[in-house]
Amino acid sequence: MSEIFEVNINENSRVPKYKQIVDSILNGIDGGEIKIGEKIPSINELSEACFLSRDTVEKAYKELRKRQIIESVKGKGYYISRINKSDVINIFFLINKPSTYKMMIYDYFVNAIGTKGNVEMYIYHCDETLFINALKRNLGGFDYYVVMPHFRDDQSKHTSSTQEVIDMIEKIPKNKLVMLDNTKPNISGEYGSVFQDFALDIYNALKEGLEKIKKYEKIILVYPDKSINPYPFRIVRGFEKFCKEFKLDYEILDAIYPDMELQDKDIFITIQERDLVNLVKQIRQKNLKLGEDIGIISYNETPLKELLGITVITTDFKAMAESAAYMVLKNKKEQVNNVFKFIERESL
Repeated sequence: MSEIFEVNINENSRVPKYKQIVDSILNGIDGGEIKIGEKIPSINELSEACFLSRDTVEKAYKELRKRQIIESVKGKGYYISRINKSDVINIFFLINKPSTYKMMIYDYFVNAIGTKGNVEMYIYHCDETLFINALKRNLGGFDYYVVMPHFRDDQSKHTSSTQEVIDMIEKIPKNKLVMLDNTKPNISGEYGSVFQDFALDIYNALKEGLEKIKKYEKIILVYPDKSINPYPFRIVRGFEKFCKEFKLDYEILDAIYPDMELQDKDIFITIQERDLVNLVKQIRQKNLKLGEDIGIISYNETPLKELLGITVITTDFKAMAESAAYMVLKNKKEQVNNVFKFIERESL
């Protein structure tokens, strides 16, 4: 192209300049000012024209290439990716709840799919009827169905599925199905799956941190027994197996209560964010030292836990999402036990 397209840089904005470049190009494509297949300026050209550092433009182009918005042709330069609309994969993405980590999986999945797919997200809030109805309304309308099966029964406890759920999933062509996060082995045929082994995962992760955990006198799992969005009871089974095998004094609570009887050398494993927050507040109020007097391990990584120095046991959400995207893009039907990690920080 002979002219530099308009890049809107707000010098007073706290948005990084590379991100402003990315947004300008995306807005230009959406608005029709930049055409699919059109050549865009080189890194040096855009840097000079917009009075930006070369590193800033290079970082923006790297992000655009990662998202498959642009492509580089050796000896010629950068071009807006040519995507034939008929080649775009339409993906139905059904999740059980809009939690931080479920949204992380969705975001990583969308980024991994890039411009090769159109992803529509639906949420069923662990409700069997909403799950079934969402699939009924959309059967036949998508190229792929990515579903996370987590439900609550009549006693508000977790269940992986019911016969009605299985019957509904069986209606999805298996070459179009990817089960995510949780899986049900008695679904017939070959299909893609990226799952957690909730019992074995927590057992192995705690075993990895055994030497630090043994410094504490009692280990307490805070498992929300009756939650609107319940957690698999297999977590409790894995926790109990760990404690019994290594002869640890343990207790299971359903919540962090006000005015807890905190004892020196207690270590807590929290699952819900509100329990983690309530526990940290009480530790501070009682002038106890986190990581010495009281230990904390939290279930599922979030950016805030990383910032606060909270030790976590967690599945790798990025790996889960990217594995699912790979199966969709490559039409694979693999069964993958997702990576589960122990990440030690100051709270242990």
